[in-house]
Amino acid sequence: MPQAGHATGPADTPGRATLSPVEAARMDAVRRYDILDTPPDGAFDRVAAMAARLFKVPVASVTIVDEDRIWFKAAHGLDGVSEISREPGLCGSAILSDETLVIPDTLADPVAFNNGLVAGPMAVRFYAAAPIITRDGHRLGTVNILDTKPRLITEDDTATLADLAAIVLDEMEMRLAALNAVRDEQERRVEQEEARERAERDTAAIQAFASTLQRTLLPPALPVVPGLELACHYATASPQDVGGDFYDVFPLDGTRWAFFLGDVCGKGPEAAAVTSLTRYTLRAAAQIDPDPNKVLTSLNTALLLDPSVGTRFCTAVFGVLEPHEKGGFTVMVATGGHPPAYHLRGPGMVEAVQPKGGMLIGAIAEARFASHTFHLAPGEGLLFYTDGLTEARTLGGDMIGDEGLTRFLAARTGPVSATAVIDDTVDLLDTMPHGAGDDVALLALSVPHAGSTDGLTAIATAHTIAPAGETESRP
Repeated sequence: MPQAGHATGPADTPGRATLSPVEAARMDAVRRYDILDTPPDGAFDRVAAMAARLFKVPVASVTIVDEDRIWFKAAHGLDGVSEISREPGLCGSAILSDETLVIPDTLADPVAFNNGLVAGPMAVRFYAAAPIITRDGHRLGTVNILDTKPRLITEDDTATLADLAAIVLDEMEMRLAALNAVRDEQERRVEQEEARERAERDTAAIQAFASTLQRTLLPPALPVVPGLELACHYATASPQDVGGDFYDVFPLDGTRWAFFLGDVCGKGPEAAAVTSLTRYTLRAAAQIDPDPNKVLTSLNTALLLDPSVGTRFCTAVFGVLEPHEKGGFTVMVATGGHPPAYHLRGPGMVEAVQPKGGMLIGAIAEARFASHTFHLAPGEGLLFYTDGLTEARTLGGDMIGDEGLTRFLAARTGPVSATAVIDDTVDLLDTMPHGAGDDVALLALSVPHAGSTDGLTAIATAHTIAPAGETESRP
C-alpha cells in the first residue's frame, strides 16, 4: 500500500540523527503514555467507528505519530493496516497545529496531492483530522476521517471531530493513570519484598551474632569429672537477644572441682558484658580461694566497682565438689538470691537445697551469702536451674513455681542420672503451650552407683542456643 507521512522540518525528518527540541519534547510525551504498539482497545475502536458513522465516511482512524511512522491505534475501514511511513501530507501535517485540519479536495492541496494515500490505490480525495493534544500542549496524533470523493464539512463538524480527539485523550489519560497505579503497586510490592528480604537478612545476622556471642559466655563442653555424670541445657527465649543465664564446671586442683550457675538481670549486649565479667570473676576468685561464700563476695565487689555494670545485678549459686571417703562427693554450695537447687536422693525422694540468707549479687556492698555442705552419695543427683524454668506457664496460665517443680521431680520414675533429669525437665518445658517464655539454663550432676562404668566419664547434653520449645538434647 502507498505510504504517507509528514516532516516538521529538517531536524526531525526520518533518518536524521537528532530531533528538534519541540519534536523531542513531543516524542517524550508520546512515550510517557506508553501506547505505541499496544494491542487493540475497544474504547479507541469505538471512537473510530463513531467518527465513520457520524460523518458517513468509509475510513476513520485514531493515529499516534512516532518519529518515523504513523501508527494506527484504531482504524475503521483499513483492514490489515497497522502503520504507514511518516511522509509529508495528511496525518503528519495535522499535528503541526492545534486546529482541526480539513482538506476538502486533496488533489487541489499543494502538499497533500502527492501523498501516497492520495496518489496511490486508495485515491483519497477528502481528509480531515483533529489533533490529540495533551494538557501540556503536545500533539500526540490525530482522530481523522477520509473519503474517496471531495466534500465539505461545517464548523460544527470540525468541533465534533475535535471532541472525539478530546475523548481519545481522556481515554489515554485514564489508561495512563491505571498503568501508573499498576506500576506503583508493583514497585510497592518490590519494595516490600526487598524490605522483607533485608529484614530477614538483618534478623538472620542479629540471630547469628547473638548466638555467637551467647556461645562465648558458655563453656563449649562440660569437662570429664571422674566419678560424676554431668548434663546441661540452655535455651534462649528469643534468638535475637543475648540472654543473661550462665553456667560452668571447671577444675580447682587435682581432686576438687567447682561449678556455678546464675542469671544476670536483663538481656542484650549490656547483660552479655555483665555475664562475661561474672563468669570470669567467679573462675578467677575460685582459684584464689574456693570457699563459696568468699567467691560470691568477690563477685559482689567486682560488680559494684565496675562502672559499666550500672544497676545490673545477678543471682548465682557456686559450689565446690570434693571426693568423699565413702564414695560420691562432698558438696559445698553458696547462693546469692538464686532459686533453690534440688537434691535427688532416689525415686520420690527430693530435697530442696536452699541456704538461708543469700542476697542478690551486685546490689549492695554489704551483701551476705549463705552456704551449705552436704554429701552427694552414689545414686544421687543435683539439679540447678534459672528462674525461666519455674516461671514457665501451664495451659491454665499458672507458673510451674517451686511447688510444681518439686512435685514434678518427686513424681519422676526414671533413673537419678544427670542426663535423664535434664531430658525429663526439657520434656516438661516442651509441654508448656508457650515454652519457657524466658531464658532457661539447667545443670545436673549425679553420682553413679558403685561399679557403674558411667562413673568415670562425664555426659553432657548439648547446650542449645534457640528459643524455648526448640531445644535439642543429646548425650
